Amino acid sequence: MTAVDARVRRVAHPRRNAELGMLSMAASITVAAYVLASLARAATLPANIVPFLVELLGLLLVAHLATRRLAPDADATLLPIAGLLNGLGYVFIARLDDDLAALQSTWALVGISAFVLTLAVVGSTRRLEQYRYTLMFIGIGLLVLPLVPVLGREINGARIWISLGPMNFQPGELAKIALAVFLAAYLVENREVLALPGFRVLGMSFPAARHLGPVLLAWGASLIVMVAAKDLGSSLLFFTLFVVLLWVATERPGYLVMSLVLFAGGATLAWSRFTHVQQRVDIWIDPFADPLGDGYQIVQSSFALADGGLTGTGIGVGSPGMIPEVQTDFIFAAVGEELGLLGTTAILIAFMLMIGAGLRIAVEAPRPFEKLLATGLTTLLGFQAFIIIAGVVRLLPLTGVTLPFVSYGGSSLLANWILLALLLRISDDTARQRRAEAAA
Repeated sequence: MTAVDARVRRVAHPRRNAELGMLSMAASITVAAYVLASLARAATLPANIVPFLVELLGLLLVAHLATRRLAPDADATLLPIAGLLNGLGYVFIARLDDDLAALQSTWALVGISAFVLTLAVVGSTRRLEQYRYTLMFIGIGLLVLPLVPVLGREINGARIWISLGPMNFQPGELAKIALAVFLAAYLVENREVLALPGFRVLGMSFPAARHLGPVLLAWGASLIVMVAAKDLGSSLLFFTLFVVLLWVATERPGYLVMSLVLFAGGATLAWSRFTHVQQRVDIWIDPFADPLGDGYQIVQSSFALADGGLTGTGIGVGSPGMIPEVQTDFIFAAVGEELGLLGTTAILIAFMLMIGAGLRIAVEAPRPFEKLLATGLTTLLGFQAFIIIAGVVRLLPLTGVTLPFVSYGGSSLLANWILLALLLRISDDTARQRRAEAAA
């Protein structure tokens, strides 16, 4: 071990100790919520409380030890917040459906295993930059995989699933990470060309027409995903990812204006041509026009949030099961009913802290690729949380994506744990590089 490595480890230990303390707090909150939910249902302590406690503490401890060993100087807040969100999500899923809770616990094990594996395999994010075009083809392949007649399966009107025996998997969740890596590497390689001034309108510089290809490609790809797979959430998520990275890489506000125009045009076209888009918009505008039909889900969600009030009905006491697909699309409404405004505010604060930590990692990263990749990964996490919460509270039309770490969904949970590992790897690489430069 070199002197620099020894110094890094000495400095990193307080950070990891703080992480361990926050993980203990997250585990305590989760166990307390699990006990309260069980007491509300059966008025007795759950028989599986000891196995649940062992599994929860074991998974969080494994994630912590892996971070302590493989990324010792990484950010200390991301893992505890993810553990808290994952734990609370499991409690609400278990309160709604025991069978789904068993599956979610299995996926949590798979996700944390993938978290550890990612930290172990990706020793440096520079290695990812070298495989940008390979990851591009992997990402595109994963996106179109549900459209393959034999593998693809349509569930709840969206063709975003593949079936492998009894297991259903959503490959687009992994595709978003692969495409984020590709876009970050591509924009680093071409940002000077993309930043060249073109023409000016109303005092604002817009890129030259010959450089508009990437934006038009992203716009077209998002429309194709929306049309072919009927997946509004993923199309919006991918388009936002590309626009944010393009703006950060070039620092040209013209790209934002042009992207808003393209988005407005695409949204208008989709609304005028496709029935499922019209249906989502109509439900968003007035769900009470058909409260027992198309608007039933939103109506029941609104009643649940209203019943929750400030402090909630109490965990395990409400009736979130009346909301269709509450464990996936509407788990935020279940939290709002049983934990009230205070509980939903805590969830929002947790996501804001994760986004803030991710953006801090991006700002501190010394290399452009790491900056863009951390920005892209944080955008995926934050914007996905925003659009599903906004859909539940009727700020936006419902898109059908999951609430990261909280909603039921194995593919989403797996992808988000991998995303978290990549952010921690960037954070650790940045700290090591800066300490090495300071020691030189």
